[in-house]
Parts: sequence; structure tokens; C-alpha cells
Amino acid sequence: MALLNNSSIAPISEFFLICFPNFQSWQHWLSLPFSLLFLLAMGANVMLLITIRLEASLHEPMYYLLGLLSLLDIVLCFTVIPKVLDIFWFDNKLISFPACFLQMFIMNGFLTMESCTFMVMAYDRYIAICHPLRYPSIITNQFVSKAAIFIVARNCLLTMPIPILSSKLSYCAGNIIKNCICTNMSVSKLSCNDTTFNQLYQFVIGWTLLGSDLILIVLSYIFILKAVLRLKAEGAAAKALGTCGSHFILILFFSTILLVLVITNLARKRIPPDVPILLNILHHLIPPALNPIVYGVRTKEIKQGIQKLLRRLLDVK
Repeated sequence: MALLNNSSIAPISEFFLICFPNFQSWQHWLSLPFSLLFLLAMGANVMLLITIRLEASLHEPMYYLLGLLSLLDIVLCFTVIPKVLDIFWFDNKLISFPACFLQMFIMNGFLTMESCTFMVMAYDRYIAICHPLRYPSIITNQFVSKAAIFIVARNCLLTMPIPILSSKLSYCAGNIIKNCICTNMSVSKLSCNDTTFNQLYQFVIGWTLLGSDLILIVLSYIFILKAVLRLKAEGAAAKALGTCGSHFILILFFSTILLVLVITNLARKRIPPDVPILLNILHHLIPPALNPIVYGVRTKEIKQGIQKLLRRLLDVK
């Protein structure tokens, strides 16, 4: 396997992903939990999508938003994990130049799409609890359609320059990426160009998109909490908070792992480089695996829909 070095002048057409450079012997052991989490994530999200599609009682805006979240989880998980397992099982470290930057685009674009979806879901819960009488007229199927178009358009357009800027760089520092996936930071390190603008753009856009979504989510829950505290009917507060519980747990999964990943990257000199790599992979596995399970366990309508689907499958067999 010939790898490019500093003296090579040939244009790079492929990269080599070196997962966990300091712990190569761990890869086969890690492949087992990663495989199980991947199967769980794909199976749970596909089942949730089928349930929402087939169960008429779930044809409501809130469940359509949940279906959108599951679809984003499937794409993100399928973009990253199969290649990681391919490296672990078959030592196939090769990834083509276009595939690397396509993966980079999907990771950046769909990650911010998930954040934006959580923001729209928080708005949905805000209207449901703070303005319940207006909920049917505000949160409609048309609203969900417009929200989905906004989520895709905003995040695709604003994150697309990240892989484009990276693909335009000249790579003269080899073609070995010390990561399991094609992140902008890992790939741009191989460039002999000034990457200041590239990194600054990703930093500004990332924090603008994720930060604005988080601020709006927090504001929504502040208003929700105020409205709940004013409820005087017995059990009304608990019921209102119960409708937000699943959504809040999903946001917690998403933001906590993302926050830990940011902190470990900022403190990369103090911790082994393999830790951020592991956290990055887990961020594409744990939320997708747990999101449909949390909603399936905590939401009565979804639980009943899944039970009906399983009974249909058993009857067919």
C-alpha cells in the first residue's frame, strides 16, 4: 500500500483512515459494541418510521417531526458506521477523495439538521402547553412541511462550503487521516495551504447554527416551565411535563455528547488523541440508538403502534 509523502507532487485521489492510531489492537474488540449499537439504531429507527407510516393515529405533526428525526439519524449513522466497521473487520482504510468530502458534508449538514429539528420540536411543545387552544391551527401538516424545507435548506446551504473549501486545498502532507471519519479538522491538517478561513468558517457557522437552536430550545422550555407552574389543577403539571419529558431526554443525549466532544477537542493536548475519535463515533451511534427507544417507551401512542406492527408481523409469519 503506497502512501504519499511530503515529496510527492501527484494530486491526491484517495485517503487512508487510520482509526485509533495508538490503539490499533483494540479495533476488533470495539467492533462488537459498535455493531450492536449500529443494528439497534437502524432497526429501532426503521421500525419507528414504519409504525408512523402505517398507524393512522400517528399521522399528526408531532409524530411527523419525530419521523424526520429518525430519518436524519438513519442517514448519519449509515454514513459513518459502515465505513468504521469496514476498517475494523477488513482493514479497508481506503476512502476516495469524493467519498471523503461527501461524508464530511453529510456529517456537518445532517448534524445541524438534527439540532434544528429539536428546535422545531421544542416550539411544538411550547405551543401545545402555552397555547393549547391555538395548537391545531398553528401546528399543522403544512407547518411541518414548511419546517422540513427550512431545516434542509438552511443547514445544507450554510454547511456546504465546509467540504467545498476543504476539497479545494492542496494536500502535500501525505494522505493518512488519523481518524475513523473524514472530519474537516482531520483532513485539513494534511493541507499545505493556510486553513485559517476554512476552520474559522466551520467554527462560526457551527456555533451560530447549533448555538441559536440551543438558545431557542432553552427559551421554549423556560416559557413551558412558567406555564406549567401556573397550572393549579391536580396532576395537570405532571401531565404537561410528561409530554415534554421524551423530547427533553433526546436533547440531553444530543447536547451532552456534543459538549463532551467539544471539550475534549479543546483539551486535545491533555488527553490521548484517540478519545475524541471514540466520542465522535459514539455521537453517531448513541443518540440514533436511544432516540426511538425513549419515544417508544415514554409515548403511549407509539408504544401501541409498535405493538400493533409486531402483531401484524407475527400474524403474517
